[in-house]
Amino acid sequence: MAATLSLLTLPILSRKPHPSDSKPSNPSNPTKLGPLLHNQQPGPKLFLHALKSASLPLTAIAVPFIVDATDAFAVGGEFGILEGRTFALIHPIVMGGLFFYTLWAGYLGWQWRQVRTIQNEITELKKQVKPAPVTPEGKTVEVAPSPVELKIKQLTEERKELLKGSYRERHFNAGSVLLGFGVFEAVFGGVNTWFRTGKLFPGPHLFAGAAITVLWAGAAALVPAMQKGSETARNLHIALNALNVLLFVWQIPTGIDIVFKVFEFTKWP
Repeated sequence: MAATLSLLTLPILSRKPHPSDSKPSNPSNPTKLGPLLHNQQPGPKLFLHALKSASLPLTAIAVPFIVDATDAFAVGGEFGILEGRTFALIHPIVMGGLFFYTLWAGYLGWQWRQVRTIQNEITELKKQVKPAPVTPEGKTVEVAPSPVELKIKQLTEERKELLKGSYRERHFNAGSVLLGFGVFEAVFGGVNTWFRTGKLFPGPHLFAGAAITVLWAGAAALVPAMQKGSETARNLHIALNALNVLLFVWQIPTGIDIVFKVFEFTKWP
């Protein structure tokens, strides 16, 4: 609407005066009609003149409805502290903590895997134990423990110590915290960048962060199958988290570069 009205100010839409417009309709009485025609304009010309006079205020009223969205939401102080250095540093600090927490969660998962693999090994070794010899009277002959039995005893003690660590529950809880805070902080990082700059910057850091978030979700989605005993799901869970850690390490240098830019282009708070 405003754009259309504004076009009325262009020369191409303004009708040039025709010589006949200045002539009185009654040539016999030019002195009476001359001043009247000088102060008044014909209908079409008067209408165009009115629209031309109203185009500026009408355009001003319509600006909020037709202005480009990127201009309407461009940063410039209207978000206050959300554009400042304090909020900008939350993302790198939290993600740095989540990196080390990822390593901790991986350690807990590996310990729980040890509990399961040791039990499987004990089960296989028990199949190799030969029955103790029995006397004709039916009494069991006591003999020195075989190497296989000694190995079973050793593994059993190791498993008991591992079970005291409650690694299964701790790994599950750590994974839940990592998933919740990781996804939240990954989204917050992008939103905070938009607060500060009005746009996102496609590049290695953004794409690696998106991949890490997807890997968190994928690894968590395998938990039900793992609880049902699927070894394939367990191996895939480990593979996804290993790839997650590699991407995390690869993302650190680009994250440090962004922190330097934050200090360069932002102010406290």
